[in-house]
Amino acid sequence: QLQLVESGGGLVQPGGSLRLSCEVSGSTLENYAIGWFRQAPGKEREGLSCINSNGGIINNVESVKGRFTISRDNAKNTAYLQMDSLKPEDTAMYYCAATLYYCSVYYKARYDYWGQGTQVTVSS
Repeated sequence: QLQLVESGGGLVQPGGSLRLSCEVSGSTLENYAIGWFRQAPGKEREGLSCINSNGGIINNVESVKGRFTISRDNAKNTAYLQMDSLKPEDTAMYYCAATLYYCSVYYKARYDYWGQGTQVTVSS
């Protein structure tokens, strides 16, 4: 059974950076696509970026605005989300998810496995 654990969230000042990690266990990351999502209170879960097993990346341009970068390290069974120039509106719970199929930043039902989330708070 595939399991995913996010880490790296916390409190950061506006303009700061965070690097989130998504560690996979129960199987190897190699054949899975990984998506990053976020959800703020009272809002729908929003897809940010995803990376396929071949390394191809799909971004939700409206959400990311060139500030977030997804990557993966199969040898470490870990995917990452580098977040720069953080804004208060980026405050949310951030989730990673995995699928054996081609990834999507819009179709959440494609993902069979989800982590428990890591909180990101951007505040001065």
